[in-house]
Amino acid sequence: MDLETGFYQNRLKKESWRTVLTLAYQSLGVVYGDLSTSPLYVYTSTFADDIKHSETNEEVYGVLSFIFWTLTLIPLLKYVFIVLKADDNGEGGTFALYSLLCRHAKVNSLPNSQLADEELSTYKKNDINIPAQTTFGAKIKSILERHRVLQRLLLVLSLGGASMVIGDGILTPAISVFSAISGAELSLGKAHHLYIEVPVACVVLIALFALQHYGTHRVGFMFAPIVVTWLLCISGIGLYNIIHWNPTVYQALSPYYVYKFLKKTRKGGWMSLGGILLCITGSEAMFADLGHFSQLSIKIAFTSLVYPSLVLAYMGQAAYLSRHHVMENDYQIGFYVSVPDKLRWPVLVIAVLAAVVASQAAITGTFSIIKQCCALGCFPRVKIVHTSSKIHGQVYIPEINWTLMILCLAVTIGFRDTKRLGNAAGLAVITVMLVTTCLMSLVIVLCWHQNVLLAVCFVIFFGTIEALYFSASLIRFFEGAWMPIAISLVFMIVMCIWHYGSLKKYEFDVQNKVSIDWLLSVGPSLGIVRVRGIGLIYTELVSGIPAIFPHFVTNFPAFHQVLVFICVKSVPIPHVRHEERFLVGHIGPREHHLYRCIVRYGYRDARKDDLQFENDLVCSIAEFIRKGKRGLNGNAAEDLSKDLEDMTVLGTPNTHISGVQLYEDNELNYESVGTSKLREMHTTHKTKPKKRVRFFIPESPKIERNAREELRELMEASEAGIAYILGHSYVRAKQGSSFLKRIVINFGYDFLTRSSRPPCYALTVPHASTIEVGMVYHV
Repeated sequence: MDLETGFYQNRLKKESWRTVLTLAYQSLGVVYGDLSTSPLYVYTSTFADDIKHSETNEEVYGVLSFIFWTLTLIPLLKYVFIVLKADDNGEGGTFALYSLLCRHAKVNSLPNSQLADEELSTYKKNDINIPAQTTFGAKIKSILERHRVLQRLLLVLSLGGASMVIGDGILTPAISVFSAISGAELSLGKAHHLYIEVPVACVVLIALFALQHYGTHRVGFMFAPIVVTWLLCISGIGLYNIIHWNPTVYQALSPYYVYKFLKKTRKGGWMSLGGILLCITGSEAMFADLGHFSQLSIKIAFTSLVYPSLVLAYMGQAAYLSRHHVMENDYQIGFYVSVPDKLRWPVLVIAVLAAVVASQAAITGTFSIIKQCCALGCFPRVKIVHTSSKIHGQVYIPEINWTLMILCLAVTIGFRDTKRLGNAAGLAVITVMLVTTCLMSLVIVLCWHQNVLLAVCFVIFFGTIEALYFSASLIRFFEGAWMPIAISLVFMIVMCIWHYGSLKKYEFDVQNKVSIDWLLSVGPSLGIVRVRGIGLIYTELVSGIPAIFPHFVTNFPAFHQVLVFICVKSVPIPHVRHEERFLVGHIGPREHHLYRCIVRYGYRDARKDDLQFENDLVCSIAEFIRKGKRGLNGNAAEDLSKDLEDMTVLGTPNTHISGVQLYEDNELNYESVGTSKLREMHTTHKTKPKKRVRFFIPESPKIERNAREELRELMEASEAGIAYILGHSYVRAKQGSSFLKRIVINFGYDFLTRSSRPPCYALTVPHASTIEVGMVYHV
């Protein structure tokens, strides 16, 4: 399957029950690794300091009741039955909710949006069965669209959730691997196990991050069996402990024991909620990884295997602890103490493998969220490598990978304690859930057009539960909870500075763009000549001529015989269909051979390499010419809005097989195809060309002579080669700007620009054919 065909995945997933069950099985290895390994450390973190394991068992039963109802209300009720329905054309996650809001209310942070984007087939969801928007909902929409401050707060809220996902990508591998290896403590003793756990955990983590560049698909076939084995293992051990130690432990599932627990433990019980919270780590992955599976497959996997296995595992641990009140060592209150002696080493091996799977899911999720941030202009340019040509969405980002590894090792070595790692991970998890709850309340009103009371009830019910856990985690600020806050704060500052600097740069481009009449008169006035080839001038503008072009021709008085002003932009939808990839139009009369091409990608689309992109671009322009669209005629100073009105939506060559196709070869002589189906257009040259470019166009309908000459000119230019003209900007704050703005632009944004990848990396532009035009932007 091609990387960009994710749009069709949901349709294919629903074809048969066999497909659904296969996806449900595969989701176990991708979605539920983190959630399924939580029994390793929940009881250990909960009974660390705040509450004690007493003879009455009220603490154990209270913790079990809390765990059961938390698992039931958050992952099962909130995510499985409500949040999963808020998918963005099959995609999930924080940015999917933000994307939905951007399309149903004009709160989009992308500056180069245009009305043509709203005509994309996947821009709006199917709202046939959705009632009309309520009066109060319309007021909320109007308020959001009028107040820029609220739009920025919405963006900051989404970026805060994304930053916490990155923090979770650092903490999840640390706590999962460390907790799995901590099973060695029962055999080695407390005096020695600390000298084994940390080094072994670091070795496993280094190996895990070192293998990331191979891609998940290389070892992904092992993930689902590992998680299934682990779930069967913990559920089997849990069932054994229930039967062998305390068959009546099921009574603790009653919410009455929650009341008894809080009544007895009071402040200590409230503070211990930070440990209980860890039982739902990884729940957000059910929504974030929705794009790889389907709603039904994720629901089946959770309700049929994951949920009952986790409940049995926690009940089994509680049953064991209820009959063992005196432990030889305090550190032994955890998962492995309830495992029968003969099974501990095999279970340890399975646990380490399951922890690796859980870590892999968190790392992959971090790569995915950063890719989305880059697509929406909220993160510096990084190198994004697609590791699979068949599985959509699997990416590898080298800079982020090694940054995560360093931070993960630092956290593991620095904390060396499940309790503090749990405090840190818990705060990151609950913050993401709170952000999802806030965004979901807006989705219910603005996108689903439901009564505002339903949104209020959703926020009050789930927000209260999550706020309780959030407060219990935040109270542990100095005991590890500061870590995700510090990490997310750094990433949020980076995102906000980059987004602000990029926005100011775009505003400078808009204010300093030149008119079409200047471009049409520039040749005779300056003696500029046209050289052979195609010149691609990259710009973020969707209209007008960017300021870098007059700067270029002033210093180098020549440009190519075919000039294309190209804008590669992201739109707030996950995927743009192949049929709607390009917007092509003339700039000025057609005899000037000036074109504008807007290339649209979704925030989860993969961008093709330079050679494939060149062929698709040239073919789309050729197909535009063949269809007979005319350039602007008459007054050259005609308003630029008409330039956009005349633009035509075109797909990639594989979407118009009956249209113009491009072929290349290195032969000097070749036979014409003939006139039965296709006709070849070519030119003769006195010297042997290095590359021959051939257009095949349909015989019918007939094309006019002017269009034929335009196609011939385009073919000659393509045969001569393509040059990429990019702006290399130096952004500086204007004189008189505030101190904060000067710091952000002159130091923060400048540092990020110099530290990030150059534009040619993000645009997959070949270095050998690139011309960079330096220019100072005073914003």
